[in-house]
Amino acid sequence: MTVSHYQALFADAAAAGVHHLPHGPIDDLLAGAQAADCLILRVDLAPARGKEQMLTAIGKSLRFPEWFGHNWDALADCLLDMGWLPAPGYVIILDHCDGIHGRAEEDFVKLMRVFQDAAETWREDGVPFWCLVDMQADGIAWLPTVVQPG
Repeated sequence: MTVSHYQALFADAAAAGVHHLPHGPIDDLLAGAQAADCLILRVDLAPARGKEQMLTAIGKSLRFPEWFGHNWDALADCLLDMGWLPAPGYVIILDHCDGIHGRAEEDFVKLMRVFQDAAETWREDGVPFWCLVDMQADGIAWLPTVVQPG
């Protein structure tokens, strides 16, 4: 039942955007994203100490092209293209965000806005584009949490 909940959720481009990753096991969430035919990509931000390392980790994990310029505009360009990883939908999980949020909060918030802008643009084309943010602390108040099955 929960896999089908997540499948329906991740297939819905209108609901997509930047959300907190729910705490606890995410096996059903991942299975639902896969069942929705979304490409699942994970980025480990634990080692990132600032903007450059954060963008490098994202570029490597999302297999950005060599022309990726490691700046906000280049990140936006890559997130809005994804031609090298074509898929009916995307679920990008940013793992271990507490450290970078604490060390470079302004850059981390900018990152969230770039991902949200990308999700809104993809939504116009009917493509679900999700960014799930893994934070163990209180997180970011303005980010919603992915709706879990009741």
